[in-house]
Amino acid sequence: MLFLRHNSNNMTFIELLLIAVGLSMDAFSVSVCKGLTSKRFSWSLALTCGLWFGFFQALMPVIGYFLGAQFQQYIEAYDHWIAFGLLFLIGANMIREALSRKEEDEASSSDNGSLGFKTMLLLAIATSIDALAVGVSFACIQVKLWSSVLIIGVTTFLFSILGVRIGNVFGSRFEKSAGIVGGIILILIGSKILLEHLGIIGLS
Repeated sequence: MLFLRHNSNNMTFIELLLIAVGLSMDAFSVSVCKGLTSKRFSWSLALTCGLWFGFFQALMPVIGYFLGAQFQQYIEAYDHWIAFGLLFLIGANMIREALSRKEEDEASSSDNGSLGFKTMLLLAIATSIDALAVGVSFACIQVKLWSSVLIIGVTTFLFSILGVRIGNVFGSRFEKSAGIVGGIILILIGSKILLEHLGIIGLS
């Protein structure tokens, strides 16, 4: 595989951590909204958000990875472009959504406060769809799957707890910034993958 011609067969821990941070921003934003509905900081609320979002954020890349692996032999020559394209589109969409968020989020705050199974399941799936596509890109560049999803899951878990706390204390002022930063991080990682393959920048 073209990505594996050099000694660096896998992303570094820092690169994986940056991807994890980028992916966790949607869950972080939703957790901020959850925190807004709580008059006092609740560990029960924070841990519930963390477990739901962290689990699904770790699960989706696994599903995407094995789906991508099924088609690996057919996309080998284009894997770097696929990885770049997926991360770029995911990141750009995160930025677009962050910039287009309106005050209507406040109107649904009563629903955001619910910890019911159906509500949390839908929120967890919605905030982790991007991770499914990232899992496909992981199959293209053959990362260490289980350590990668562990990093993603734990990072999302921690950011979700942090989001509840920030939402409770500071309100929603950081929500838009979180989405923008997360999108930029994913675009930069995708660009690095492409530029390394094309030989424009050296592999670490």
